[in-house]
Amino acid sequence: MDGLHALSLPRDAGEGREGEVGTQGRIGPNAVTRLAEALGPALADAVFRAAGLAHRLRDPPGRMVPELEVTALHRALRAMLGEEGAVAASAEAGRLTARYLLANRIPGLLQRLLCLLPAGIAARILVGAIGRHAWTFAGSGRFRALPGRPLRLEIAGGPIACAAPATHPVCAYYAATFETLFAALVSPRTQVAEVTCETTGAPACVFELRW
Repeated sequence: MDGLHALSLPRDAGEGREGEVGTQGRIGPNAVTRLAEALGPALADAVFRAAGLAHRLRDPPGRMVPELEVTALHRALRAMLGEEGAVAASAEAGRLTARYLLANRIPGLLQRLLCLLPAGIAARILVGAIGRHAWTFAGSGRFRALPGRPLRLEIAGGPIACAAPATHPVCAYYAATFETLFAALVSPRTQVAEVTCETTGAPACVFELRW
């Protein structure tokens, strides 16, 4: 297990352990850069301008960003695209984030090792890594894993759910990131669904993982 400490997801480029004490309320830059990529130039320009973050397109962040920026982006996204459109864009940003992590942040040797392990063991290792670095995607929110079948991952007080109330779960960014990572490293049959969301009045956003 000690040999798997290098499993460093979901830390983004430019982040470091020395910053953890001061990262309260900050998020890794993938939450911004991958959303811009998912939207495409024209729509990204409109959404980022509406959020007051046009400068993030001119000079994409390479380090942690204030979580309020992520909240503002998702508030603008829902206002401009509606819940359904915002969920689709958010999901694509989550898939892009996971692909970035797989390509740049998780060593290939460890990826191959996880794929060789029984799914339950690989899932425990992956969840442990996610939990150790939850500060990079949950900001001032709280993350916890609820073992069992299905496995449940919970985020309370996260920056996406804080954007605005909604009638349906809207934290597709997290669901798609989890699903893409687990499909690549645990089981290709992995499916993730957000079963409760703070935007609808639930106490936390809960993601069920099945494989």
